[in-house]
Amino acid sequence: MASPSQPTLVLISEDPRVSHRANEAMRIALGIVAGENEVRIVLTGPAVHLLDDETDDLVDGDDIAKFRAALRKLGVPFHIEGAPPASPDWNGDGHPVIPVTGAEIAAMLPRATRFLAF
Repeated sequence: MASPSQPTLVLISEDPRVSHRANEAMRIALGIVAGENEVRIVLTGPAVHLLDDETDDLVDGDDIAKFRAALRKLGVPFHIEGAPPASPDWNGDGHPVIPVTGAEIAAMLPRATRFLAF
């Protein structure tokens, strides 16, 4: 098992409105967390739409809602590159979000034991 100081880093940049890959990345991250490993999930670019309130517009929207809820219950935050969207229709569930810069994302790399990029 990875130590708490060396988590698995899951970087998601795929757009969940057009690709199954964003959902798969979140599903895999949940599976890693369920194995009692620390995971940092980083959303960049259009991947921030994984936290859109309206999941009907997302590919695999029902699954995304379930995986989000499970990650929230486990206390896993999403690291969001840049400022979170100001839309009132974003992250209505109040999922923990940590804004990060590109430099902060780069600094996470040497502190991780495993990497997944989608």
